[in-house]
Amino acid sequence: MLIYKIFRAGEWRALRENATTRGAPVDLADGYIHFSTAAQAPETAAKHFAGEDGLMLVAVEAAALGDALKWEESRGGVLFPHLYRALRLEDVHWAQPLPLEGGAHSFPPGLT
Repeated sequence: MLIYKIFRAGEWRALRENATTRGAPVDLADGYIHFSTAAQAPETAAKHFAGEDGLMLVAVEAAALGDALKWEESRGGVLFPHLYRALRLEDVHWAQPLPLEGGAHSFPPGLT
């Protein structure tokens, strides 16, 4: 199962340059890296990245993260994937731009 992380341009650039990241400021503050499922990703984009362009959608294979990935309650009691270790560039299954079109983020076909 793929899970998804939305990165701002600078965060994505830092991961590519350093080959590892502890995530965005919210991830550092919470002590884990926030991910979303395919069904959760559009709401995450709308809630936390509204109006932001230049984003990158990154897919990671959940099973490859092992015990460091925990499914925990978040918005409305729904389980979200949280990574309790640094994300490594080698963990990334694929990455692609998440363009802003008509005020909403345009996700890849078949993701939502």
